[in-house]
Amino acid sequence: MKRNELVEELDRTLNVAAFPGDASNNGLQIEGSPEVKRILFGVDGCLALFEHAAAGHFDFVFVHHGISWGGEPRRFTGIHAERFRVMFGNNISLYGVHLPLDAHPELGNNARLAELAELTRLEPFCNYHGYDIGFLGHTKKLVKAAELEKELGTKLKAKPRLIADDERILKRIAVVSGGGGMDALEQAAAAGADLLITGELEHVMYHPAYELRMPVLALGHYATETLGPRAVMEYIGRKFDVACEFADFPTSL
Repeated sequence: MKRNELVEELDRTLNVAAFPGDASNNGLQIEGSPEVKRILFGVDGCLALFEHAAAGHFDFVFVHHGISWGGEPRRFTGIHAERFRVMFGNNISLYGVHLPLDAHPELGNNARLAELAELTRLEPFCNYHGYDIGFLGHTKKLVKAAELEKELGTKLKAKPRLIADDERILKRIAVVSGGGGMDALEQAAAAGADLLITGELEHVMYHPAYELRMPVLALGHYATETLGPRAVMEYIGRKFDVACEFADFPTSL
């Protein structure tokens, strides 16, 4: 398929234009071959992923964390030079999409995380720089946080961390993949959630979680943000005659 056709499909499907304030420079970040036969999906735009793409003769790389943020990089030296050298040297395109992939109601990291937790009646949650990126939903069954910790840890092959658990029966759960931080914690408490499921547990969240009586289940920044790229991979693979593959480079964080 044509690269421009793929980019247009991704831009439209993920509603990239609705996030003009996202500093992530969403969309095509490196322009490679005009023809795309093989697409590699991943979480982080890094040298290991790019070298894997080159070795596997991929034409196009899709990531959640791209390599162009705001005005960076300003200089194409050091690790930036190495990354660009591999991509341009092998005529590989790079497409990065951040907040639109967090917020997407079907293919997004948070929509898929809510589905994994078996939540229903989802509503937008966690306003971040003017965009609602997470979801607040209701549980289908009577469950406690410790049970979800084990269940979701197994599903994501993650090492979860649960804090401020008071063994309550969960009814409403807030979901924010990656690094929701204090914004997600405070908004979850204000919304009356019984649990915040997120990716990364920041040090500054620890004491406020107990003080707000807001249990937090952290499943890993990386692990929770594999869900969106995998969902987009499945979507593109079904819609177009193009080979798709996910490359796993976990950070354990």
